[in-house]
Order: sequence, then structure tokens, then C-alpha cells
Amino acid sequence: MQQNQDETYMRRALELAAKAAAEDEVPVGAVLVMDDEIVGEGYNQVITLSDPSAHAEAQAIRAAGQAIDNYRLVNSTLYVTLEPCAMCAGLITHARVKRLVFGAPDPRTGATGTAIEVLNHSSMNHKVEIQAGVLADECGDILRQFFRARRKK
Repeated sequence: MQQNQDETYMRRALELAAKAAAEDEVPVGAVLVMDDEIVGEGYNQVITLSDPSAHAEAQAIRAAGQAIDNYRLVNSTLYVTLEPCAMCAGLITHARVKRLVFGAPDPRTGATGTAIEVLNHSSMNHKVEIQAGVLADECGDILRQFFRARRKK
């Protein structure tokens, strides 16, 4: 049951990643869910918004906070197509997201242990449940295709 639900929400995150790619942004999408309902969505918009913090996770978390009128997203699950960076890992911690589900690992900047450990670092007072690798091949493929096309330009 949980696996099917995780894949369903990750597919929505992949749709958002495709939207980012169509806008020539790095194709990462994120969906924040509470009580089996999407309360926030986002995709990378750093170039479009001239905002280095406009990562998919940040966009989804901001939207969710506004939707529920609370900066604490207790009992929420964040689905993201790429392992979060250090900035987003910090944001996930401060927002008190309960569970993170991501697709592709990020060997260069992944902050859930792939490159560095930020999300559940021993000094953090909030711990997040992590489920890695949901639709990892599809999540990795959209990134590989995007960067392959950029190198040809």
C-alpha cells in the first residue's frame, strides 16, 4: 500500500520536474502531502525567479505552509525526484517534515548521506524518516536527458 502511494506521488513530482525542464530549469519536482492530500507542490525555478533558494523542495514547502497557515509541517511527507541538497535538508528539518521520499541519489550534493549527512546529523533535534530510490530510474533519466541536451547546445 505505502509503496503504491509513494509511486503515485512521485509520479506527480516527475510531472513537475518535466515542467521545470520545459522552462529550461534543472528538472526537479517536489510534492508535499498531509493526510493523503497534496498541500504543496514545486519545481526548480532558480533561473526563472532569479532566486537561488527556489529549489523544488523549497517551493513545495512554502506552498504547503501557506496552504495550512503554519510553518510547521508536522506529519507530512515530502516527495522529491532528487536527493535534497544541504539547504533543502535544513529547510526540511526546520519545517518538521516527518518523512522524505526521494527518487535519484545525488552523488555531488546529496545531503541525506550520499555526499554529506545533513538531514539526520547527530546534532539535529528533529529526525526525518527517509525512503530513497522510489522510481529512481525515471527520476535519474529525466536529469540525464536534460543535461545531455544542454551539452549539445
